[in-house]
Amino acid sequence: MPSSVVHAGFALLLAVGLLGPYFDRRAVAALVAVILVPDADTLAGFVLDGAHRSLLHNLLLPAVVAVALYRATTREGSLLRRRFGDRGIRVAWVALFVHVFAHVGLDWYHLDGVNLFYPAVDRFFELSGKMYLSTGDGFVQTFVEVTADGGGTAVDAGQGGTTDDTHVANPAQPTEDTGAGGGSGTDPVDRRAPIAVRGWQLYLVLTGLLAAAARTLQSAPPEDR
Repeated sequence: MPSSVVHAGFALLLAVGLLGPYFDRRAVAALVAVILVPDADTLAGFVLDGAHRSLLHNLLLPAVVAVALYRATTREGSLLRRRFGDRGIRVAWVALFVHVFAHVGLDWYHLDGVNLFYPAVDRFFELSGKMYLSTGDGFVQTFVEVTADGGGTAVDAGQGGTTDDTHVANPAQPTEDTGAGGGSGTDPVDRRAPIAVRGWQLYLVLTGLLAAAARTLQSAPPEDR
């Protein structure tokens, strides 16, 4: 699974591009804190089957937050705007963007994917497929496939199991039957906290760190000095 380090590396890249003049240590710290929150649903996995990649890894939660944030920042006399100003508004929207694209989006493609519309629809989806232009076949994409099925149509968008039959391994619960006290049997449980398990993941982390460092070291434009 993409580790918290990989999520944070991608979050740094988004922060450099989206925070603008509000890029500083406090804003970055807030975004890193936000990027760590979704994995708290691993703890719920001890009492609720399939909680990891469901409770805090869906699109309904950020949709509700987006509506609430929009209402809180556009109405007259907004408390959020009065208390934190334009800086607070920008950081809040970037944090929401980072949550969706630097965490939920990255997990969507990996292992069993994420429970995108939980709890309204209990179904895991994995972003799996390919897209290319071919001189023989033209435009080809397999991310969403529609096929005829018994007189009707079947749509395959990478949907998989539900919370009842899907367990996404994580350091807290490497296997589905791993409890808080350890695993079954006499062998110790191998709990691994991943940092980067693919070359592209390490590359993304290093790029995020270098981009953040370069942004910090940049001089202000002459008119802002």
